[in-house]
Amino acid sequence: MNKYLIILFLTIAGFSASAQGIKIGPKLGANVGKIDGAGFDEKYSLGYHVGGFVQINFSKKWGIQPEVLWNQISTDTVSGFKALYQNLGNQADNFNDLKLNYLSIPILLNYSPAKVITFQAGPQFGILIDKSSTALQNGSNAFKNGDLSLLGGVQLNLLKLRVYGRYMIGLNDISDVSNSTKWRNQGLQVGLGLAL
Repeated sequence: MNKYLIILFLTIAGFSASAQGIKIGPKLGANVGKIDGAGFDEKYSLGYHVGGFVQINFSKKWGIQPEVLWNQISTDTVSGFKALYQNLGNQADNFNDLKLNYLSIPILLNYSPAKVITFQAGPQFGILIDKSSTALQNGSNAFKNGDLSLLGGVQLNLLKLRVYGRYMIGLNDISDVSNSTKWRNQGLQVGLGLAL
């Protein structure tokens, strides 16, 4: 993960040197997500994200937008969860209302066919920071410490206000439980940002 972050930093620094315009700002919004996998509820649950972004424009139409977000994914399990994952022991009883908090770093390619609209797509790197204490006791590792996702969506640029909606799909298995099916994050992000 550290190697990827260093490459990412150097890439952004190189792009910044040839950029035509740079804007920064805060952002916040809602996550409507779930974890795909056997034993997890198919319904979407509400979480949140908060952080900041840097918009680096190379031309009137093209640019990149790296972000740093505190990202919460919420989900529920179904009644058969404990039977599926017996190797979690009694801790499986506490998986009913699960919240995973990630430090997420999306790197989005921006394409703006008009000044008011921007299409965005790119990878999101996530580092698991906090697991809800009701779900996992100290020292227990049911979830991997990293997540890689793909984002795609649209952003409206209304003067300095940024209104966006994105779809996020996990690309890697976040389960660290032996003999488990694959677990993947999935969901929607909607929110507001302010370009300063």
